Amino acid sequence: MTDDKHAAEFAGTRWVPDQYLHFSGHRLRPALELLARVPLDSPRFIVDLGCGAGNVTRILAQRWRTAAVLGVDNSGDMLSQARAEPGDIAWQQADVADWRPEQPPDLIYSNAALHWTDRHEELFPRLAGFLRQGGCLAVQMPLSWDQPSHRLMREILQDCDGGGRTLGTAALRNALARKWVQRAEVYYELLSPGARSLDIWATEYLQVMEGEDPVLQWVQATGLRPILNSLAEDEREIFLAVYRRRLREAYPPRPDGRTLFPLARLFIVAVL
Repeated sequence: MTDDKHAAEFAGTRWVPDQYLHFSGHRLRPALELLARVPLDSPRFIVDLGCGAGNVTRILAQRWRTAAVLGVDNSGDMLSQARAEPGDIAWQQADVADWRPEQPPDLIYSNAALHWTDRHEELFPRLAGFLRQGGCLAVQMPLSWDQPSHRLMREILQDCDGGGRTLGTAALRNALARKWVQRAEVYYELLSPGARSLDIWATEYLQVMEGEDPVLQWVQATGLRPILNSLAEDEREIFLAVYRRRLREAYPPRPDGRTLFPLARLFIVAVL
């Protein structure tokens, strides 16, 4: 299967804004830490690539009040929620893989979005090439592919009952097998030739979560969406029953009732 076909498996994924925002505090923290490292004083044109419901896009607009700000996302549901709040931000529905700006941005900011897109060896240099001279590419991506939460997804699709029974299509299983984010060194090699400065780092957040099955609730809004949208109803019920049980084993509640969910993220800030 080609990378393009991998991407096609996720192209029609339906996102649920309210569910995504359920853990908004945990999701917002890395976005703000990425924003704090952007070394621009007065950008004129800012693009939030993969803006979702626009929460961070509005923060970008508040930080740089004189800038024109564009939020880009492939989900009509997310953009509908973004547009519901009045403001001067422009919104555009587009696929990151095909998106091109009408004018060179001073800042392309992307929080927890580019890992859904294939061919990073082409994508990152292309995005950097769109920038105005002195512009900045700021990206954060979750390093979740080999975490128990995401490894279990792939294992259950491949063998849900221990007897070799698969779920979903071969295309879906192959799409999930793709490692979403590469090693930090890969992005250094991709961006360093044209960068004036390049800052790459990783942070692991020990997320303290409350409620019943909080890790399941977390991934249902993000990494689990392509699976839930692709499985037939009977397969979806089987998958969720097995996945819920195995998540409870991997992330057991502590005596105080809270659940610890470690999640690492990769940050990239390149000034061109």
